[in-house]
Amino acid sequence: MRLLWRCMRIQNRIFWRTPIAAFFSLVFPILMLVLFTAIFGNDDFDSVYGRVTSSQFYTPGLAVYAAASSTYTGIGVTLASRRELGILKRVKGTPLPAWAYLGGVVLSGVWVATLGVVAMVTLGVAAYGVNIEAAKLPAMVVTFVVGAASFAALGLALASVARSVSTAVPMANATLLPIAFISNIFVPFGTDTPGWLDLLGDIFPLKHFGLAFGEAMNPFSDAPAFEWHRLGVMLIWLAVGAAVAARRFSWAPPVVAGRTSRRRTRAAAA
Repeated sequence: MRLLWRCMRIQNRIFWRTPIAAFFSLVFPILMLVLFTAIFGNDDFDSVYGRVTSSQFYTPGLAVYAAASSTYTGIGVTLASRRELGILKRVKGTPLPAWAYLGGVVLSGVWVATLGVVAMVTLGVAAYGVNIEAAKLPAMVVTFVVGAASFAALGLALASVARSVSTAVPMANATLLPIAFISNIFVPFGTDTPGWLDLLGDIFPLKHFGLAFGEAMNPFSDAPAFEWHRLGVMLIWLAVGAAVAARRFSWAPPVVAGRTSRRRTRAAAA
């Protein structure tokens, strides 16, 4: 545990030395909450949680998006980049256990996700009067832990599938952003929403993460406000991500055919 803690602290230092990563993981979702509330106002409207204010709807959704971005995108892109640079291969050759290194990367991503969620919820409560009840705090914590673990596993799967950072970044953006639009994160669904679009969002874990976390903050829900079926869907995706990572994760950089053939030609000539 001490080794795992040290690895997490090292990964945190690396994260804070990359300002652009900190901006998109922590600051960008907060800016979206401020902009959405300023553009659409903070009036009541009918949502999946009942008739609530705009800030009451957007705060849990954007908090979940920040957590998913910090874990899924952060872990996937980071590991893909380090593999391509040969860092993972060098780490693999050291006495440091592989589980400790990967565990430090995952825990660092979860810690950043925790900071993002806490900052988002604090802003919503302090600036916009978002509702939080003490009796529902356990549901918020459990939902966050399950959701962050699920997207961390999917981040490992992303790093396993992407051959380079140039493919990991568009893969992350092409999956997370469109799914956010059909998961009640950026756009509240109404009664006129096509049924197939609503059903499509039910397949992916982001919608279940957002609705389960939002239900724990819903002023009209009854305590303890656990959404067990949504937690179950996230656990299924956690298992899928872990299975893909266990089967396909590689520490060595991908071999490019052209470079390999040139090296072999030079060796043969020598």
